[in-house]
This record gives sequence, C-alpha cells and structure tokens, in this order.
Amino acid sequence: MAKSDAHNLWERLKKHEAAVLLFARDPHVAFTNNRAERDLRMAKVKQKVSGCFRTELYANAYCRISSYLQTMASKGYHPLVAIQMALNSETSAAGE
Repeated sequence: MAKSDAHNLWERLKKHEAAVLLFARDPHVAFTNNRAERDLRMAKVKQKVSGCFRTELYANAYCRISSYLQTMASKGYHPLVAIQMALNSETSAAGE
C-alpha cells in the first residue's frame, strides 16, 4: 500500500533527524544550504526587470559586483562600506 507524502516526509525527517537539526546545535551551520540558488535568483530577477543584460560584459560585471558584495557581507562588512573600500582600493584591509 502506498504511503502518503506526509508520511514519507515524516520517515525521512526521522531517519535524518541529526542532520536536519544540526543548525540548531552548531551556530556555524546555516539553516539552509540554498545560498547559490538565492544568489542566482537575484541575477534572474535583475534580468527580468531590466529586460536582459544588454551585453555579456554587463552580465559579467553584475556577477562580479554581486559576488564581491556577498563575500564582503559574509565577512561582516556593510555593502556601502564594501563599495567605498573597493573604490578606495582598500580591499587588502578586508583580507582579499
């Protein structure tokens, strides 16, 4: 007899309980592992809002700036401070 989706989910959660709840015990473990998906989603939203990236050069520039800001955010820098540091060539101060 086939089990319901809810029952199958419950069984998987029970089987992998330690891994599922690891974020609650270890503060270094992220609640979710879909960081890359969220990063790509923002680029896709940007593409849809603007119609498209006009050239590959601009698409690459957007990705590079976005990646830099995400890296700096993970190091605890506010985005405006990170931009100011980049414009002042102070990236070595951030450990780059």
